[in-house]
Amino acid sequence: MPISFLLAIIISTGLSFFLTPLVRDFFIQKNWVENPKEKQKKTHNATAVSSVPRGGGIPIFIAVLITSIIFLPIDKHLIGIILASLVTLIVGLFDDVKDISPKIRFLFNIIVALIIVASGIGIAFVSNPITGGIIDLSFLKINFNFFGTHSIWVISDILAIFWIIWCMNIVGWATGVDGQLPGFVAISAFFIGLLAIRYSTDIAQWPVIILAGAVCGSYLGFLPFNFFPQSIMPGYSGKSLAGFLLAVLAILSGAKLATLIFLLFIPMLDAVYTIIRRIINKKPIYLGDGKHFHHQLLRIGWSRRTIAIFYWFISLTLGIVSLYLNSQQKLYFFLACSFLIFGIFINFSKRK
Repeated sequence: MPISFLLAIIISTGLSFFLTPLVRDFFIQKNWVENPKEKQKKTHNATAVSSVPRGGGIPIFIAVLITSIIFLPIDKHLIGIILASLVTLIVGLFDDVKDISPKIRFLFNIIVALIIVASGIGIAFVSNPITGGIIDLSFLKINFNFFGTHSIWVISDILAIFWIIWCMNIVGWATGVDGQLPGFVAISAFFIGLLAIRYSTDIAQWPVIILAGAVCGSYLGFLPFNFFPQSIMPGYSGKSLAGFLLAVLAILSGAKLATLIFLLFIPMLDAVYTIIRRIINKKPIYLGDGKHFHHQLLRIGWSRRTIAIFYWFISLTLGIVSLYLNSQQKLYFFLACSFLIFGIFINFSKRK
């Protein structure tokens, strides 16, 4: 394992661990905290009695930023990632301090995705899990001159925009209990880094290794303060950054979209089931209904600690499995598990 990967994790973890209590105390001082009654309503857990600040995106962003600048050259891709991350953070902090409209958040999701595409990061191909080959997405290209020659890869860029927006939202849905999100995000980033190390002879994978280590460490350092009983929450700033950074890592690592879907198995399926359920019930997709998988586990008596650890365990297990399965095997494994989990979701939906 490259020493730079470990150093990125260690430095980012240390920065996040040091900065998180400072941000927490500042938010408490400003009384930027979440109403405990609202929190009970969201999580259906009567033990949530303390006001808790949000704003977790601040230490996470700073940790990733400093670690990346230490190890990575400043190029257009890194500038694009930093700029898009900053926009995500700012919008997230507005929501953390004073809730803003989901429509406004979604608009900035699109802007963030466009910044990434404009910086030259796109999905040129995806793996074909059936044949084992690749599907080229760069065939439809529009060339134009604007202070130089530029190209728009239509299919590639549209897919990248959709992918980033998707991840920014569905990852954020899996934040219902203390410690749930930072744990599985750190694990997912760690395994993306390990997979990139496998192809470290390709110089294009080195930024992925460092960035994955930085993301892993930033959420790992935040975790002790977010685990039950949490003293600070990721907030929209922390959870939207998580989805954004994981989405970009999946693209940069060689269009490993299927790998990230595999690592985020439960959140991804929960999101699909949630969207289908809300469409059937003729309710807005973006409005919460307290029926996510973690909510259902709370209802049947699982503790917050148990649910968080369960999510970590699933991500860790699938991360280990992902190191040994090819694309076709991952597809079959994913489909088999999907039927099982969907059956559980449907069973839960019948409960009052």
